[in-house]
Amino acid sequence: MKRLLMILAATALSTAPALAQHAGHNPHAGHVMPAKKPAPRKAPAKKPVAKKPVAKKPLAKKPASTKPAVKKAVAKPSAGKRATARKPVPKAQPARKPATKAIDPHAGHRAAMPASTLQKDPHAGHAVPQTDPHAGHTMPPPDPHAGHAMPQATPPPAMADPHAGHTMPPSPVAGADPHAGHGTGDTAAAPPVAGPPPEALSGPEHAADAFWGAGEMQRARRGLLAEHGDMPAYKVLVDQAETRLRKDRDGYFVNAEAWYGGDIDKLWLKTEVEGDHGSKPEQAEVQGLWSHAIDPWFDLQTGIRVDLRPQRRPHLVVGVQGLAPYWIEVDAAAFLSSKGDVTARFEAEHDARITQKLILQPRAELDFALQDIRDERIGAGLSNAELGLRLRYQVTQQFSPYVGIAYERAFGDTRRFRRADGDDIGGAALVAGLRLWF
Repeated sequence: MKRLLMILAATALSTAPALAQHAGHNPHAGHVMPAKKPAPRKAPAKKPVAKKPVAKKPLAKKPASTKPAVKKAVAKPSAGKRATARKPVPKAQPARKPATKAIDPHAGHRAAMPASTLQKDPHAGHAVPQTDPHAGHTMPPPDPHAGHAMPQATPPPAMADPHAGHTMPPSPVAGADPHAGHGTGDTAAAPPVAGPPPEALSGPEHAADAFWGAGEMQRARRGLLAEHGDMPAYKVLVDQAETRLRKDRDGYFVNAEAWYGGDIDKLWLKTEVEGDHGSKPEQAEVQGLWSHAIDPWFDLQTGIRVDLRPQRRPHLVVGVQGLAPYWIEVDAAAFLSSKGDVTARFEAEHDARITQKLILQPRAELDFALQDIRDERIGAGLSNAELGLRLRYQVTQQFSPYVGIAYERAFGDTRRFRRADGDDIGGAALVAGLRLWF
């Protein structure tokens, strides 16, 4: 009987700490349980939980009285009967040590706990849901079509071939020009070119005359023209006033002109004088011309020319003067003498600026005659030519000294006439002179 009590006492000592720990330990503490399962509350298995401490508490008090009995049992080496009954006693002491550790409060209890105590878990046999791994996460809304048999996406209809039913040309041969036979010019149609409609020319020349009167508008137009370029101006230019140094005799030459007027109409005066030093001029002429602008670059000139030397003879003059492309100044005129002789003259010069002050001027003059003029010793055709090159320094626009070279030569019957008279047919000469204008 004593041995039976000792076995029961040892068993109670080993199970009391485990029951005490399990009674106040909720294995699901901190778990969010679903609210849809109230079944665990109705389970009658929870009632025996309250009876556990009532039945086992008296057993927990027995270790005080059983301790000496345990010692007696251990101290009796002669009682070698049922040695296996003493083995639970040393196991009860190490079972208390895990209670002080926070590792697993049930470690080692499963083997020592009876089957009756193992069923006292209120959730024993219940399907406990696993912890949601996405708890606290913002989850996307569930798919409204989950579990539905969705029809397969219908592929978009294929595009109709724009060339279906068309006879396509064969593929071009490699190396062939893809534009062969095509018009590669500008495909944009040129706008039609037409003059103004007849209605545009049917009204008065000045529409303002219909409102203010022709007389009043005529005075206004004259005032506007006078304020915007109809002011008269004048210029006097001595283009060449030079001395010529020749091999056997020296001479002089003067070429000057002056004009007065406006932008459209001017009065021109021109003169040329040539001779040897210490003698009378061999040639001298004066021209009086009316000049009318025919475009922004050229003027039509007509008037009279009077030869003073070698014979006094008047001529009618018609010609043009202006600025050709590349800034070449041109003067061409035809003359009809009182005797019916027709002559012509062409002059051209160009100012090539080397610097702002230094200017190189090439110049050419050609004389022609339609017939022989024996009393003036002029032959038909190209009678005389003169080429010159002058380098001038422009001190001011009004005063420019220059030096250069000039070459003159007679041609045709003119040369024959000069040889018969013992005159020179031409030659080179050094020149030096002034260019002035006022």
